[in-house]
Amino acid sequence: MTGRAMDPLPAAAVGAAAEAEADEEADPPASADREFIEARRRALKRFVNLVARHPLFSEDVVLKLFLSFSGSDVQNKLKESAQCVGDEFLNCKLATRAKDFLPADIQAQFAISRELIRNIYNSFHKLRDRAERIASRAIDNAADLLIFGKELSAIGSDTTPLPSWAALNSSTWGSLKQALKGLSVEFALLADKAAQQGKQEENDVVEKLNLFLDLLQSYKDLCERHEKGVLHKHQRALHKYSLMKRQMMSATAQNREPESVEQLESRIVEQENAIQTMELRNYFSLYCLHQETQLIHVYLPLTSHILRAFVNSQIQGHKEMSKVWNDLRPKLSCLFAGPHSTLTPPCSPPEDGLCPH
Repeated sequence: MTGRAMDPLPAAAVGAAAEAEADEEADPPASADREFIEARRRALKRFVNLVARHPLFSEDVVLKLFLSFSGSDVQNKLKESAQCVGDEFLNCKLATRAKDFLPADIQAQFAISRELIRNIYNSFHKLRDRAERIASRAIDNAADLLIFGKELSAIGSDTTPLPSWAALNSSTWGSLKQALKGLSVEFALLADKAAQQGKQEENDVVEKLNLFLDLLQSYKDLCERHEKGVLHKHQRALHKYSLMKRQMMSATAQNREPESVEQLESRIVEQENAIQTMELRNYFSLYCLHQETQLIHVYLPLTSHILRAFVNSQIQGHKEMSKVWNDLRPKLSCLFAGPHSTLTPPCSPPEDGLCPH
């Protein structure tokens, strides 16, 4: 159904060139495979969601078979069902009357809608890129916090003996190591909170933006198919008809043989029928575009859900991490022992640079 907005299926595998290079040099890293599989899984999920939610596709027999069939020969069954699905223009009862359901300025409306969707797509594409970076920073922050805590734990677990000329006594150094080691628990918890926030924003913000972008991209592709397909063929048919009419006028003026004139007249009648069919297809294509434009606007309120999910994730994430930071702060009091068992950091050196004995 080329008259509907629908993205092609996501790529099933890495490009042949990349595979050949990987086979020659070395096996691709497992992390790259996992990332590709996860990205394709998400793309397939978005594809199925858009197809299943489409008003027309949701009633398609092939889709229903794909979602419900559980046998081993699913591919053969799908092929058999697909053979029964013909051209939507030929099967739709409204195809020949599509012009009656369109506004008089449909061409102008089409141009405006296409420009609007293009602008929306460009803005949402930038929003998606920024949302990806925000979620990625949260995950990177989680990794940094975890490493930070592990290094504190490594210092606390160090068994190297304290040298005799050290400024700290052994008991103070032992207390300091124990305190540093204890702080690693809070940093691990902070890392977990940051990772949760990043994953939540990937699922609730980035993925929903990707879903809307897939729909917008499919609409842009549909507009391009309309202009390069039906509209272009219609214009070519009109041009061919114009040439035939000129040939007919020239043949009549030159008093050519009746058989030659009759053949030319027959070709002109055939071309007129082809033009009529092309014109009907053109209006039906615009009718489908009109419906797909309405579908885009039905999805626009998704923006508020995305923003709400983003704001809630930020509030929840900062709230939970703030609590952990506040719980961690009192534990810093045992890092440096002062005269009355209070913590005092090392004093700054005098301005003359000379340290007292």
